[in-house]
Amino acid sequence: MKIEHVEISDSSRVFIIAELSANHNGKLENAIETIKAAKRTGADAIKLQTYTPDTITIDSRNDDFRLKQGTIWDGKYLYDLYQEAYTPWEWHPELFRVAREEGLICFSSPFDPTAVDLLESLHAPAYKIASFEITDIPLIEYVASKGKPVIISTGIAEEGDINLALDACKRKDNDQIVLLKCTSSYPAPVEEANLAMIPDFRQRFGVISGLSDHTMGITVPVVATVLGAKVIEKHFILDRSIGGPDASFSLDEVEFKAMVKAVREAEASIGHVDYTLTEKQTKGRDFSRSLYVVKDLKEGEVITQEHVRSIRPGFGMHPKYLPSVLGKKAKKDIEKGTRLTPEIIY
Repeated sequence: MKIEHVEISDSSRVFIIAELSANHNGKLENAIETIKAAKRTGADAIKLQTYTPDTITIDSRNDDFRLKQGTIWDGKYLYDLYQEAYTPWEWHPELFRVAREEGLICFSSPFDPTAVDLLESLHAPAYKIASFEITDIPLIEYVASKGKPVIISTGIAEEGDINLALDACKRKDNDQIVLLKCTSSYPAPVEEANLAMIPDFRQRFGVISGLSDHTMGITVPVVATVLGAKVIEKHFILDRSIGGPDASFSLDEVEFKAMVKAVREAEASIGHVDYTLTEKQTKGRDFSRSLYVVKDLKEGEVITQEHVRSIRPGFGMHPKYLPSVLGKKAKKDIEKGTRLTPEIIY
């Protein structure tokens, strides 16, 4: 599959997404500068979230709508949190324009069909289904019907939820699917990352797999890369001092840039199975072991372990020949330090 011009496949490089989320803290200029900073870090894409408080919940003071699940937002009502965190829809055209001007792919997580319609009008090249929306099968079907790549986070999903979501895409003839391992804690403890799921997603469901990461630091994305993640998403903020609902578990520009660098180095280090040597490695064999004369030999003298040893460098006979060399004789006088070759013994 492709997201705009970028290939996403098992053989492609990692697609790195900077998640803007609420990290504009209610200011358009912050959002614009964050997009420009994301470009400087080396990210491939910037991702928005497209909802309003009224498209994602209702304004109710019923206790069901008050956060009390041990999150950093506990005590707030859902409507108030989303009122604080949402990205105004009237900003979207400008944010898409700035991203494209910067050479970044821009797309979003829609949270209802009207958000999908807005993003379609902006020619969004892909869609992200957030972890808590994986059970919204009608929304997933509507997204999948647009025929674009669908990136699905699995933070609260059981295997059955994943199968339902995948089936929803396939009913709309859309098999351009990426599953992201996600731990829906904010921030997420490293020991709960469970990155073993990344190769399992690929094998079990036959999809591209990746990571949506809420841990602090960059270790988890690097390990995910080694385990085959082809998409990595991480919350990004211009500067944590600007505050906001997601600031505490977002990477700033210096940290995100370091993550991108570490991911690129990790994927470059993986390589592929190949037992042939590079030119440099072949040259390095000069320093391997080989058979050398370590004590002067007279013509006709019998070779013993006192005369020949396996030592560095590697220009003489292979050490595997040492047992067969012992007991042979020198064809001529041989000085200490001479590489042993078949031509000088019999």
